[in-house]
Amino acid sequence: MLVAEWIEQVRAWRGHVTGSVGFVPTMGYLHAGHLELVRRARHENDAEAVSIFVNPLQFGPGEDFARYPRDLECDLRLLQDERVDLVFAPEVVEIYPPGFSTVVDVGSIGQRLEGASRPGHFRGVATVVTKLFMVVQPHRAYFGWKDAQQVAVIRKLVADLAIPVEIVAVPTVREEDGLAYSSRNIYLSPEERRAAPALYAALTHARVLWQEGERDAERLRQAVYARLAEEPLIRVDYVSVADAGTMEELAVADRPAVLSLAAWLGTTRLIDAVLLGAE
Repeated sequence: MLVAEWIEQVRAWRGHVTGSVGFVPTMGYLHAGHLELVRRARHENDAEAVSIFVNPLQFGPGEDFARYPRDLECDLRLLQDERVDLVFAPEVVEIYPPGFSTVVDVGSIGQRLEGASRPGHFRGVATVVTKLFMVVQPHRAYFGWKDAQQVAVIRKLVADLAIPVEIVAVPTVREEDGLAYSSRNIYLSPEERRAAPALYAALTHARVLWQEGERDAERLRQAVYARLAEEPLIRVDYVSVADAGTMEELAVADRPAVLSLAAWLGTTRLIDAVLLGAE
């Protein structure tokens, strides 16, 4: 496994690779969800690259960039065990050198939901993903459905800019009680961790209503709010029923849709999503 810190190392590696390349961009502190992406990429491609980069551009003022969990040594051991070919783990200055000023903005799809709660977040995501795609030049890139809006944003990005990368969305990996794996789960206190499965339980309740025929999107949203209100430690940011392609809020859930939420448990903000009739 080659561990590269510089873009030129990645380009040299890429120049010698034959066959298809699968790519998994991460911010590190790897968990079972990341490893599922890695295994899918390994299964579907001839070579595999993973990036580990905590991207400052997608963190807003007062967010957790400085304290975001990091453990590169552990991450590299896990990726070695998964037989990854290349790990790109650059410093910030390698991605954003002095004088860097170009950003990628995907427009309205990145201004809703997470984009509204975290202004500039998806501009940071789109910028770093574009640069990583240019460096690694993968045939396929792998992302988790937990971040369903991110999937939609990146699909919009590659379509608009004609970037020849297939975006593969992989089902969310969950702990036994339903909580989606997230690097930020480590922030939760024992009491908050016990409350956290209510997020997925609320989404699942509304999805069952949809499966039983409910198509009024506001009733589905209110069903999620009602279930979350039963857990006093949860403070809801938003609940959404949105078109799976555009992330526009729906009045009627009569097409492939994303049912998603963001909520606070103490000082920890978590997101989750389920699909309604989508991929």
